[in-house]
Amino acid sequence: MKNLVSLLLCMLAFGVLACTEASRLQENFYRHSCPLAEEIIKNSTWEHVKANPTVPPRLLRMHFHDCFVRGCDGSILLNSTANNTAEKAAAPNLTLLGFDVIDDIKEKVEKACPGVVSCADILALAARDSVSFQFQRSLWKVYTGRRDGTISRASEVSGNIPSPFSNFTVLKQNFAKKGLDVLDLVVLSGGHTIGVGHCNAFSNRLYNFTGKGDQDPSLNPTYAAFLKTKCKSLSDNTTFVPMDPGSALNFDNHYYVTLKQHKGLFQSDAALLTNRGARHIVRRFLNSSRFFGQFAQSMVKMGDIGVLTGKKGQIRKRCAFVNYS
Repeated sequence: MKNLVSLLLCMLAFGVLACTEASRLQENFYRHSCPLAEEIIKNSTWEHVKANPTVPPRLLRMHFHDCFVRGCDGSILLNSTANNTAEKAAAPNLTLLGFDVIDDIKEKVEKACPGVVSCADILALAARDSVSFQFQRSLWKVYTGRRDGTISRASEVSGNIPSPFSNFTVLKQNFAKKGLDVLDLVVLSGGHTIGVGHCNAFSNRLYNFTGKGDQDPSLNPTYAAFLKTKCKSLSDNTTFVPMDPGSALNFDNHYYVTLKQHKGLFQSDAALLTNRGARHIVRRFLNSSRFFGQFAQSMVKMGDIGVLTGKKGQIRKRCAFVNYS
């Protein structure tokens, strides 16, 4: 009866497709099989954040990229093999960092409970815990019970990961494929309040927006001039700048302030202002409490995409390798 009620509530909130698998995830799934799992993951994650404050945007981005390709199954963590090029080797994932953090956390969890806690759950929890370190409390719930996928293909990445060059129509379609709506699109884009962007992901807006050597007219001219001092040319693929100037290490709603000033770094950021409904949501998130509340809900929703549960998948011994024995 309890599971039925949970499923009905989920369907009312998110729709049938989003809930058929999500309903199998549970709060504190490992409470009997590995009671200290979530504490170990949080403590280890916080140790890494203390040592390196750039960990939160790295893990948040990795979790996002994992969920958008094959669902939240830890496939982003797998290494390429002689016969297969894995997701992490695809162009959109080449700037992902933090795999060493997940490996370290996994090692600690394995020592406590060998073969019990999935890499997919560790990534979901560590992403939440890393962002939450700033507040010393959890910003959103992470329901657990995911199992690890055994397939990771670079060829599947580009068609699933939203591109920084996308317009609003493409972004909306991309999110809709994952069971996410415009509200989710706008609030999850707010994750760009932390972290950096590489020049080659937006320099076309500075130097060749329409192929005529021009600048994106929707980009704040003063901000564009500043970006040109950092990104000297279209060919610069090593330099990076904060995605949210002045707030790159603070998780807050400042992203929407800069967006309203036409200082969104990527074309996909600026695209949120080209749709009336999305613009209205952007204005709503100028209120901090509204942003934090909705971000928590949308992260739960995103964390349920395509999860493997029950007997599907496996519990990897090491996150970068499929178990073959």
